[in-house]
Amino acid sequence: MLNINHPKDNQQVKQKLFRLTTIPFSLHILLKGQLGFLNQYYEVIAIASDTDQDIWQILAEREKVRCCPIHIEREISLRKDIKTLFKLYSLFKKEQPFIVHANTPKASLLGMLAAKLAKIPNRIYTVTGLRFEAENGIKRKVLIGMEKLTCWAATKVIPEGQGVKKTLLKNKITNKPIQTIANGNINGIDTAHFSPGCYSFEQKEKLKNEIGIPKNAFVFCFVGRLVKDKGINELVAAFSQLSTFNFQLSIKLLLVGPFERELDPLLPETEKEIQNHPNIISVGFQTDVRPYLAISDAFVFPSYREGFPNVVMQAGAMELPCIVTDINGCNEIIEDGVNGLIIPPKNKEHLRAKMQLLLDNSQLRNQLKQKAREMITSRYEQKMVWEALLEEYKSLEM
Repeated sequence: MLNINHPKDNQQVKQKLFRLTTIPFSLHILLKGQLGFLNQYYEVIAIASDTDQDIWQILAEREKVRCCPIHIEREISLRKDIKTLFKLYSLFKKEQPFIVHANTPKASLLGMLAAKLAKIPNRIYTVTGLRFEAENGIKRKVLIGMEKLTCWAATKVIPEGQGVKKTLLKNKITNKPIQTIANGNINGIDTAHFSPGCYSFEQKEKLKNEIGIPKNAFVFCFVGRLVKDKGINELVAAFSQLSTFNFQLSIKLLLVGPFERELDPLLPETEKEIQNHPNIISVGFQTDVRPYLAISDAFVFPSYREGFPNVVMQAGAMELPCIVTDINGCNEIIEDGVNGLIIPPKNKEHLRAKMQLLLDNSQLRNQLKQKAREMITSRYEQKMVWEALLEEYKSLEM
């Protein structure tokens, strides 16, 4: 396990900044590069659950930050959550950071409460996906209550995008002033890294051959967890119909991401279709999704709820026209008919129709493609987001 290592006495003392997420994967992927950038100005300490020591090792070496794994349960577990709360409180009381900044629901709730109890002066909560949006009944009320409690304990609430901001206001989650950073999103995108020019024609043909995609096939791509909330049930059903209606064409659905059968499982018939359909290719979790975006013709992301999805920005930067649902984040990144198409969530018929439209209409597809990268580079370049966040931190020092 990695433990906090205190700086040597002869090193310049910086104000301490704790960054919290529920699982280390979020620090590793969603905040890639940001912690290292901020570490130039603050002493950054990363906190997340004590799972996956390999990720912690990569994170520590890449970002050059102090790491402090603490067990955090993703689901509600009163006994374990109280234990984690006490550990965080003890850590903050001892370290006395200038800023505690959290995102992802459970880490934010426990982190903001612990920081308030420890009387940390600056407690920042970045609100990403709001879980209660996809729930009903008592679970929805509990999740709303958790959001209200987190915002109450925070000194500053930052919605990841305008859609999240509107949802917070509509549901009266907080009375605090709320404003997004830059144009939204927590980390922006490295548009030099996500660029179609990174892969040659030969490289793309080689990957297609390796995973069984014919040279002239039309490829729809999805990147993300293969779970119900990402709209995978509807996507697989829509694609199965599309494939049947266009049996004379070579059409593939490329799924890049892991199954999560414990938390949000797919319908059994959906998983069976993924395994058995000859035109559906599932390649599992990939550390680098760029090659799979590079060999695709269109990106499909029929999620039920998001904060500000990185994968849609990544697909756009790779010049892919996108089909997304009319939800927070997606409807900010995509402008309907300009760089992609927007459909209602949980609607396989609308999804199939738009997939058919992109398949049939090469002129529309090319128009969307031409605007896709430009609309990402002009609004979500990573360095711009980092600089805006740094200015937000610096404003706290005045």
